[in-house]
Amino acid sequence: MSRTPQGQRAGLDKSPPEVAAMFDGVAARYDLTNTVLSFGQDRSWRRATRAALGLLPGERVLDVGAGTGVSTQELARSGAYAVGADLSQGMLHAGKRVRPEVPLLAGDALRLPFADASFDAVTISFALRNVNDPDAALRELARVTRPGGRLVVCEFSTPVNPAFRTVYLSYLMRSLPAVARTVSSNPDAYVYLAESIRAWPDQAALAARVGAAGWGRVAWRNLTGGVVALHRAVRT
Repeated sequence: MSRTPQGQRAGLDKSPPEVAAMFDGVAARYDLTNTVLSFGQDRSWRRATRAALGLLPGERVLDVGAGTGVSTQELARSGAYAVGADLSQGMLHAGKRVRPEVPLLAGDALRLPFADASFDAVTISFALRNVNDPDAALRELARVTRPGGRLVVCEFSTPVNPAFRTVYLSYLMRSLPAVARTVSSNPDAYVYLAESIRAWPDQAALAARVGAAGWGRVAWRNLTGGVVALHRAVRT
């Protein structure tokens, strides 16, 4: 892990204290930075996640890795009761300042503070790759979901077009950190985020891991040419 006067970034071993501290450092401008770096696509990805979950009014949905709660707020538009959980206290505090109506609480994806089968649906957006044991996190998500409940993982993935994939990887490793320096409160963190995206498994490999963690009927849908993928599954 490297440290600078502006903040710090986690290493790819994804130590929970380092990851939490890194996100504490980007919390102040996290939502703005994401919108700038994704060219505004983050909004459509959140809407697609909500649609993929098929939420009904009155259902309970858990948003893990919720950060400032912008994704949790989107889920609540379905009429479901949406609660967000995140490891970073800084992100939660930032979210509560701007979204006081959104239920947000501290929670580790590997040890969620909920009873078995508490939720009709669960989701984790752009956070599974930051957990040091993603397979255990997928099992923990299954634990808190009722049988027949749904999972959607929204995560950066592998663009399907080879030419576009080359351009995208160049953007990740060169342009993204440079752009982050102009808008982020901790630009060093975005070096780690770019590295973690490049190291993440592709669509088929992640689908296999979801299935091995106690989920059935696993399928995925590419968004933005595979820059992001939505993996859907049902609790067996």
